[in-house]
Amino acid sequence: MAKAKKLYVCQNCGASQNKWAGQCPACSEWNSLVEEQAPESAPKGLGTRKGRRIEFVGLKGTEKQPPRRVSKIAEFDRVTGGGLVPGSATLVGGDPGIGKSTLLMQVAAALSGSMSCAYISGEESIDQLRLRAERLDLAETPVGLAAATSHRGVRHIRIPTTVLSQNDSGVGVKNAVNFKGIKNYVGTFAPPWAVLNDLDFLDQLPGRERVSGIVEAVKVALIRDPDFYRWLEQNADALATFAPEAEEYMIRRSAELHMRQIAHGGDPFEMGSARPLDFGHWSAHKLEAMTNHHVRHGEAVAIGIALDARYSVLVGLLAEGDDERIVVLLENLGLRIWHPALESKDADGKLSILTGLRDFQEHLGGDLTITLLKSLGRGHEVHQMDATLVRQAIAWLKLRKRA
Repeated sequence: MAKAKKLYVCQNCGASQNKWAGQCPACSEWNSLVEEQAPESAPKGLGTRKGRRIEFVGLKGTEKQPPRRVSKIAEFDRVTGGGLVPGSATLVGGDPGIGKSTLLMQVAAALSGSMSCAYISGEESIDQLRLRAERLDLAETPVGLAAATSHRGVRHIRIPTTVLSQNDSGVGVKNAVNFKGIKNYVGTFAPPWAVLNDLDFLDQLPGRERVSGIVEAVKVALIRDPDFYRWLEQNADALATFAPEAEEYMIRRSAELHMRQIAHGGDPFEMGSARPLDFGHWSAHKLEAMTNHHVRHGEAVAIGIALDARYSVLVGLLAEGDDERIVVLLENLGLRIWHPALESKDADGKLSILTGLRDFQEHLGGDLTITLLKSLGRGHEVHQMDATLVRQAIAWLKLRKRA
């Protein structure tokens, strides 16, 4: 067995050496060296002859402190000294059953508007988490993102609970969260292993949310299925009053069309710049941001569809009168086709909504590609938009709203 190595460490300055001496060569203190056993494999840089000086600093720093993340949950912000410090980790202790999980879920939801949050539980089933989230009236957590990144991809099963997610986003392959004010900035492409659409969830929705989700069915019908579009027109009253059979068929057919486009459209993971399923969305995304999301996504898409339908007429793609037909359907469903924010201008006097084209191009990550309409049920892609005609389309929407 190898003989254990020994070190002689000065109790005054911390310096170490391999041989004992009466006087420390580092600080000149007499009789201060004490024999200690050296570590079996000291990391490089440790065990040098000179010890490491300890710096003492005052509690009051001179550097500017980073702003804290405030949850607006009084007790949590109080015990964290006014909110979370960026880069910090907070360990919450206490006995079981004192409401820690509920508090942390509320905090995560409160902070998610200004930062990316993940709620991870090691002791509760996903059913328990969903029940708590529903009871607390909290938004859905990005479980798709977590499933795509955990263990290189675990089975991701979606249970959409809104009309919009059951007929559109819930059957897609995108999982993302908003970040720094940019929609779907952080995320993955991960097809769900299964999607369970339970229509009983829809009975718990406010009417406004329920109606706004129908617009995604209108969107996909306009670009892919003229027969389905005509069915929507014929059943607008039933859909607006949430008749079960009509609502179920609308969701099922819309989901089928979305899945068909994703599976057979040639670009399921959006490597190119074409986004046919984003018809009506270039202005919708901007309108949502401009109104601080007071305008719901579906409501904004309804306005975007009306805008792009009129623009399609102005550029000679869509027959005159078809734009009016589309607007009548949207209004019969209970959706507005006008919002004053469409007339908002930036510091240079330009329409703010037009910057949505630039934002949408960045979202596409390539050439600008906008889907317009060639007929009711047939989309058509263009790669530029005439600002003058966009203004004319907005003016038409405003004039029609007054009428």
